[in-house]
Amino acid sequence: MEKSYSYPIDYDWTKEQMEDVVNVWRMVELAYEKGIDREEFLLKYKKFKKVIPAIGEEKRWGKKFEDISNYSLYRVVKEAQASTKKNIHLTEK
Repeated sequence: MEKSYSYPIDYDWTKEQMEDVVNVWRMVELAYEKGIDREEFLLKYKKFKKVIPAIGEEKRWGKKFEDISNYSLYRVVKEAQASTKKNIHLTEK
């Protein structure tokens, strides 16, 4: 399914920080659309957490992303952390 929207980012972040956040948004999309490598996601999520370390802030950004994309960062993170499978693939809610 082709979706058209902008990723939520903070323009005060450095270019590298923006890339780290956008990489996670893209992985969340792929987790629903095609499936992703769990370990690759967890590595990118670790970089994301360096940009957005606070849980409350992560929830706020995750909600912004979910509101525009209908994909849940929270669900992908929970699945990646709980699963032992190499790949994870979620279905839309």
